[in-house]
Amino acid sequence: MDNAPICFDDWEHALRTSVPADRHHAYREAIVKFRYWLRETGKLPDAETFREHLEWKKSYLAPDRFEIRREALRWYYQEGSLRMKAAGQAKSPPLPATKTTAEPIIRPEQIQPLRPEPKTDQGAPCSPQEAKISVKPENRMVGAYRTYEMNDVPTAGARDLGGPSWEKALVSRIREKNLAWTSEKTYRAWCRRFIASCGEKPITELGHGDVRNWLSNLAVKERVSVATQSQALNAVVFFFREVLKRDPGDFSDFVRARRGRKVPTVLTQAECKRLFEAMEGTYRLMAELMYAAGLRLSELLRLRVKDVDLERLQLAIQFGKGGKSRLTMIPQKLEPALRAHRERLRVLHAKDREANLPGVELPEALERKWPKAGEKFVWFWFWPSRNLMRDHRNGIVRRHHVLDVTFQKAIREAVEKAGFDKRVSPHTLRHSFATHLLASGTGIRDVQDLLGHADISTTEIYLHTAKHTGIGVRSPFDTL
Repeated sequence: MDNAPICFDDWEHALRTSVPADRHHAYREAIVKFRYWLRETGKLPDAETFREHLEWKKSYLAPDRFEIRREALRWYYQEGSLRMKAAGQAKSPPLPATKTTAEPIIRPEQIQPLRPEPKTDQGAPCSPQEAKISVKPENRMVGAYRTYEMNDVPTAGARDLGGPSWEKALVSRIREKNLAWTSEKTYRAWCRRFIASCGEKPITELGHGDVRNWLSNLAVKERVSVATQSQALNAVVFFFREVLKRDPGDFSDFVRARRGRKVPTVLTQAECKRLFEAMEGTYRLMAELMYAAGLRLSELLRLRVKDVDLERLQLAIQFGKGGKSRLTMIPQKLEPALRAHRERLRVLHAKDREANLPGVELPEALERKWPKAGEKFVWFWFWPSRNLMRDHRNGIVRRHHVLDVTFQKAIREAVEKAGFDKRVSPHTLRHSFATHLLASGTGIRDVQDLLGHADISTTEIYLHTAKHTGIGVRSPFDTL
């Protein structure tokens, strides 16, 4: 029993009843991340696994955050052990399919590669020991390459179909409607929370009152923002209409979160220049293009070589927010640097082909239709990672694009180096792009098209930030 795997599927209920309220959020975050790590690695939650996970977290977490993580997992392990002992369980049974918090564990040996086995940089097939990605950084090597995990692709792909029958039906309907992976994760998470809030009530008996009470509690007890509450409503309405095939009714009577719209943080053009001067190399070029074209972070990272037309100075944004595509501009001033960067990519692409590395990732249906397209230069990532990464869906180790966390870290370091007194993130560059265009006299409809906003009311927020750049009313202090 001392090292038996822990089966503790009702931990969320136990957390609410046995842990002080001020620690709920921190404990829940730690446990959710631990359970996610178990699914990624295929490990069982025994004592040794808890120690291994904490050793990994200790290597990069701040001492105060690590202490909270350790307390949370210690509670999870001890409480789970007590409940198993009380139930007379000698070992962990399989996760039941009826629990809302349970998800199937996909083990690495169950994932069959869809493409040939990954190769080393010498062209020889990797051994299972080399290809397996360990949690410990020193073991994440494939040949001479350091290898990381992709964090922006569906975990286990088609195999991650959910645990309970209702979740399987939800996932099936989401994929039939071809929603984005981020939307799938969001809808699944909100539906889990909704069903968990209903306790043991059968799903077939859930109705308008349950949804209304849950939405009101989000605003009253959890004090969520209006956007968060709207997101939860959309997820549950989708579940009722598309999965349960029932009309959930009118929701005009629930308590709504406070509506408010914050003006985004914007840099002046001088501050943008200062930020770029605090960066160097490829990260500086990425930041400059993000500002110059008004890109979202995901749109910047997912650019392919074929999407960057340096002859016409156009960027083709594929699969933007909402699955939409659009065209935006490339400034003439950036064209020489982007062209030189593209030539460096040819060298890297040739090196990957000589090493017989698998081609870059393509959308799943396109990869089945054109299995060799990922080896073509036109599909090569415009911002490839220096290291290889493992695809969760099929276990293939390949070249991926720069991860969002990597670029965000580069921006944070540049902000600190430049000495800004305001919070600056990559998305601040997109806010600044829109503001500076409006301040220079560009029409709001043109800005809407360049940003890819579906509704002009989203673009109108930048009219407020543009006023602070000199357009509109001047302060009487300036005339003293």
